[in-house]
Amino acid sequence: MEIQDEKVVLNNEGVKMKWMTIMLPLALAGCAQPQQTQPTHPVGMANPASVYCEQLGGTQVPVQSPQGVRTDCKLPGGETIDEWDLWRRDHPAKS
Repeated sequence: MEIQDEKVVLNNEGVKMKWMTIMLPLALAGCAQPQQTQPTHPVGMANPASVYCEQLGGTQVPVQSPQGVRTDCKLPGGETIDEWDLWRRDHPAKS
């Protein structure tokens, strides 16, 4: 009867080893961090204020300010205005 008991013990250890062989990689895979995806190329969407300036026949004029560079729009009539101020002036927010 001792031989059978040893077989039962060996079979239980074999089951434990199989279980560990399967479960350990699964547990480790669950802890893995997802890979960072590479950012896609920019959409290439145009600045609506710049497009609007050009539609009016204006030219873009870069202006250096203490806050950085901004772009003014020089309109055909001689008026020079920040292109976003021009956009907001001619496209008021709807209430």
